[in-house]
Amino acid sequence: MSVFRVKKTLVRTVLVVGFAAGLSATLQGCFLAVAGAAGGSALVATDRRTLGAQTEDRELQVKALSQISQNLPDNAHVNVTVFNRRVLLTGEVAGDVSKQRAETIVRGLNNVNTIVNELAIMPASSFSSRTNDTYLETRVKTALIAEKNISANDFKVVAERGSVYLMGLVTMDEGNRGADVASRVPGVTQVVKVFQYIQPQEAVAAAAAASTPAVASQPDASAPTVGAIPDSSVSSRPLDQQAPAPVSNSNSVHPGNPKATTP
Repeated sequence: MSVFRVKKTLVRTVLVVGFAAGLSATLQGCFLAVAGAAGGSALVATDRRTLGAQTEDRELQVKALSQISQNLPDNAHVNVTVFNRRVLLTGEVAGDVSKQRAETIVRGLNNVNTIVNELAIMPASSFSSRTNDTYLETRVKTALIAEKNISANDFKVVAERGSVYLMGLVTMDEGNRGADVASRVPGVTQVVKVFQYIQPQEAVAAAAAASTPAVASQPDASAPTVGAIPDSSVSSRPLDQQAPAPVSNSNSVHPGNPKATTP
């Protein structure tokens, strides 16, 4: 075999190997992209809100936080949580003027159905208090995961100065069970229900709709699902118990924007 033919064969081999490696990487990238999209869709499907409501909730939260920070004094500490176009305001402001100002700002945004103004008129909470609130939120979520007959995915938990606010689209029974669970978590001083209630048949229909994508593609049971919240069948070490904290419905519910669309 001539030197020329040897070189030609080597070059051809290198090209073939390089092409195969590139094709493998491309196919692997496509697989990961499809798998990621499927996982994201599954998480979205477990939410009882419509896809449009989920998107609007994220936009509303960003807009509300931005406008409140620009129009309220620097010493105001305002948190905004949005669920199904219902806006919960928590934190601390210096006076009633700032409290009403924050509510007016939110009411000026499109597609706000309801405003729950739980702002307290007092000095801003300390860093340690806010750190404890984050810890409490985690403990409450853990307790909800361990509870049978409810799904932690149906609850949004907000903690502020030891008070826990529960949001979500739930049945009356689910709401009562979730509030009772949260009230028994050590460190919780009170539980405030900010739920939007649905009928049991609506909950059943939502569960059926959420399970539809799983029929087309069954994930590997042994593979961990990043970002997913286990259902109530997952066992967990019981949290330390305390005497139940008081549970109440929010009495600070006000109408939102008249132009808000009904979900």
